[in-house]
Amino acid sequence: MTTITSGTDTLTRDALTVLQPGFPGTTAPDWLLRRLGEGLASVGLFGRNIASADQLAALTAQLRAERDDVLVAIDEEGGDVTRLEVRTGSSFPGNHALGAVDDVDLTRRVAHELGRRLAECGVNLNWAPSADVNSNPANPVIGVRSFGPDTDLVARHTAAYVTGLQAAGVAACTKHFPGHGDTAVDSHHALPRIDVPADVLSARELVPFRAAIGAGSRAVMSAHILVPALDPVHPATLSRRILTGLLREELGYDGLIVTDGMEMQAIAGTYGIERGSVLAIAAGADAICVGGGLADDETVRRLRDALTAAVRAGDLPEERLADAARRVRELAGWAASAPTAADGAEPEVGLTAARRALRVTGAEGFTPLTEAPYVAALAPVANIAVGDETPWGVAAELARLLPGTSTGSFTGEDAGRAALAAAGERRIVAVVRDEHRHPWMAAALDTLLGARPDTVVVEMGVPQAPPRGALHVATHGAAQVCGRAAAEVLIGG
Repeated sequence: MTTITSGTDTLTRDALTVLQPGFPGTTAPDWLLRRLGEGLASVGLFGRNIASADQLAALTAQLRAERDDVLVAIDEEGGDVTRLEVRTGSSFPGNHALGAVDDVDLTRRVAHELGRRLAECGVNLNWAPSADVNSNPANPVIGVRSFGPDTDLVARHTAAYVTGLQAAGVAACTKHFPGHGDTAVDSHHALPRIDVPADVLSARELVPFRAAIGAGSRAVMSAHILVPALDPVHPATLSRRILTGLLREELGYDGLIVTDGMEMQAIAGTYGIERGSVLAIAAGADAICVGGGLADDETVRRLRDALTAAVRAGDLPEERLADAARRVRELAGWAASAPTAADGAEPEVGLTAARRALRVTGAEGFTPLTEAPYVAALAPVANIAVGDETPWGVAAELARLLPGTSTGSFTGEDAGRAALAAAGERRIVAVVRDEHRHPWMAAALDTLLGARPDTVVVEMGVPQAPPRGALHVATHGAAQVCGRAAAEVLIGG
């Protein structure tokens, strides 16, 4: 049952209500439960909070024992970005694989099954899908998280994903408004800038968000990007022109607006999280996401106090904060009463999608692997959204099919020679991720293929580089299920 501490005033409750904080550990700390009693309405889950489905269900039950309508949010895109299966890799391919198949019913079914599993664990808000059009192939943070570079394809699959997820009783949070696909900078590290005219934005970036709104997306997440054609001064998360003028008034969106993580350097390194949070709410955001990096009671207190102080100083209208809190409570009410999918489970739909997403080049002259190979993973540094704790590649799946398979990870200018030395006489499977973005990776493949032309290449990022190798398999993502689908092809399955 929801219990609000009687001594908590309305202003303080509203300030707590608009926060979506994270926390450490696999059980709820006492301070978090206390804040729920004082008015906190949402929590955000990350990989560190999840050990198993049963543990996650117990955790969300613990939260709801304190507040029955709490919004429990997670960043579960499937594919490369997974929290539910952070230590094993996802059972679902990500957006780029779904876009490669281009079957909107399959996308809806994948999102529904993912939503069903989240709902079973007590999660009712998913910070997904990404509706970004990956128009810049050098994008360091979107890539396979996008359905693709084609605007109409991204729009129809975004709508299908929203529909499937919400049919399972989990609110979708379409991101990153007004579109993060044409950036060359990761907003986890700095403030990206998109310099294109407003008419290009309208015809490209905004189309998938219009589709998401049409599909009834319950939430939209803002991007920490500067778009001078829309607002030359403020990043989208802090821009009234973008959040209120464009999203609310022009596009007619009436759901919850959530910020991307406020501790990301695009905001924290320029405005600071306290001032940034005040400016975001003033601009039209309704919920402040924080907790990927800052996950403690002190952060909650700092942001609560910054919001209440801004109202008292006249820098943030009290009615704007109250309206934001109202929208959070409305979504919490929808999520608490939304019917979950009691049946219709499709446990194999993720594997079905991963298999259909494969693009295989050179199969006509390829001799399938029959002996244990050496898997050389040419590994770039993972971006923060993906994280470095989730395994990727094909080695584990090949080892299951061909016992004795061994593997190593290589990076840098000597990667090719090091991989050759480690492989010895064994057949080499070179696994890459975005070869087109990493000159050292392309050079390593040159070395491997020059010395061992029978090398197999598996591309698990965006397949922009020309296919090469005795066999080239593009998986359109690095989820565990994509590795399994690729491994099946390598043994002739």
